[in-house]
Amino acid sequence: MSKERNELKSIGYEIFIGILSILSIVNLVLLYAAQDESLDTVLKAMNALFSIIFVADFLYRIFTAPSAGAYFFKHFGWADLLASVPLAQFKILRVFRLARVYRLLRDVGIQTVGRALIKDRAGSSLYILLLMGIFVLEFGSLTMLGVEQYAPGANITTASDSLWYTIVTISTVGYGDQYPVTDAGRMIGTGIIVVGVGIFGTFTGYLANFFLAPKKASAPPVDAADTSAATVEGLRLSLEESEAKLAEIRKLLAGPTE
Repeated sequence: MSKERNELKSIGYEIFIGILSILSIVNLVLLYAAQDESLDTVLKAMNALFSIIFVADFLYRIFTAPSAGAYFFKHFGWADLLASVPLAQFKILRVFRLARVYRLLRDVGIQTVGRALIKDRAGSSLYILLLMGIFVLEFGSLTMLGVEQYAPGANITTASDSLWYTIVTISTVGYGDQYPVTDAGRMIGTGIIVVGVGIFGTFTGYLANFFLAPKKASAPPVDAADTSAATVEGLRLSLEESEAKLAEIRKLLAGPTE
């Protein structure tokens, strides 16, 4: 296997990072296209979160790469590092992460990717729920703000209020200091609660399985020569036993000798 292929991590992880890269680029476009202070606040908060994730991704890759120098200079590690900086000028470099996901899909094939995700159901479920959490945090905050901001008697009136409500709701804490007053807002809040329970329930099960599940004992390697010798020895013993039984049968058939 080539070093370039070894730079890639698990299929689920690469797809997870690729989807986050797409979302971060979409957010960058929205920041320039939409002139709304509340929208800017939510998107900047999400981009700060993405920067933390991408810095952790860069550190993970460079410390686990077969060759840190090859990853940094040849496989666009420098682009990963610059794209992690919370500056709009460098965020476009996140397209290199998309190129990495494309290379993965091209090399292994869509069917292999599907089989790998099904085989690693625990990890795939965790990545899916983390993505759901991020999507709900961003779009739930934006939607809740749009629904509640100008409603009579609303207390979710700013981007900060909406982000805080979504975070405490998705984490199933629910302080109650911020709450929706419209029917649409309550329906959105219900969806956020359901996703939050799913995320933390799955994460708890994943950790329990990771730390408490007994490790499968690997079978000791079997020497082919030893196996062949044992087979020959077993056949020899069976043949001797058969000959002994045939000798007894001959004696019985011959009858008593005078």
